[in-house]
Amino acid sequence: MLEPDQIIRLEDDAVVLLDQRRLPDERVELVCASAAEVADAIRSLAVRGAPAIGVAAAYGYALAAAHGEDLDAAAAVLGAARPTAVNLAWALREVRAAPDPAARARELHGEEVDRCRRMSEHAASLIGDGSRALTHCNTGALATGGVGTALGGLREAWARGLLQHVFVDETRPLLQGARLTAWELEADGIPHTVIADSAAGALLAAGEVDCVFVGADRIAANGDTANKVGTYPLAVLAARHGVPFYVVAPSSSVDLSVADGAEIPIEQRDPAEVSTRFGAWNPAFDLTPAGLITAIVTEGGVHREPYTESLVSAVPA
Repeated sequence: MLEPDQIIRLEDDAVVLLDQRRLPDERVELVCASAAEVADAIRSLAVRGAPAIGVAAAYGYALAAAHGEDLDAAAAVLGAARPTAVNLAWALREVRAAPDPAARARELHGEEVDRCRRMSEHAASLIGDGSRALTHCNTGALATGGVGTALGGLREAWARGLLQHVFVDETRPLLQGARLTAWELEADGIPHTVIADSAAGALLAAGEVDCVFVGADRIAANGDTANKVGTYPLAVLAARHGVPFYVVAPSSSVDLSVADGAEIPIEQRDPAEVSTRFGAWNPAFDLTPAGLITAIVTEGGVHREPYTESLVSAVPA
């Protein structure tokens, strides 16, 4: 598994990222010399995943402070990079309030890794012996700055001898599953199979899946969850076939200020990611209603409905 500082780190004069656009073909580090360059890396998906972009934004702000940049401008450009994941805005608030932004940013990164370790243990407790899991997008170390959320839970279940196989949605249009999740699973020696997103229904109908694990970019107070587009139909299919559907995310992804999913902004990305010849609708995320979610796992434990009550304990006061 990748070490946290191999994924993202703050150096004296730069933020250094493992460029996820280049994986799995090559491992290349992207050196960002300003907050604007970090924001561009977030926007262009060189770094992605809700916890990871929060860490990147924190490091970008710390870099701006060290360079004597206009901090209001740095926070604005970083905060606007991607609107759906709440971690980005949360991380910026944390470093802006700190007397030493660099120290707080590094501390925040360590806290996210620790949260991932704890939630992975909770998630693994939901997996039965010999289970076959289905997952969507990438929720591993790459997406979090270390360990992972949903994929972290599957990794822990494998270490405990509980997990038999992982089915990996390719995750259209940018193939975060086929490129990144499969790469992480291969590195860990975990048996896996990449499937087309549209094949998930047939796989569930055939009884080949025992559980579905996904991450989250933002979770509303009522449990409605925004995650990579394609998550919602998986939840519908899982409900249809009686397969438990779990969301695994740190408390930094829970936004109690948002009552339900209708208040979560959904990022619209360049149609060219889908088609360069025809017009395309390209939302980065979709919303899964709380009623389709069997449980939400944070570092604080396993939370079940009613989420308006159980999620309150997930978020530090």
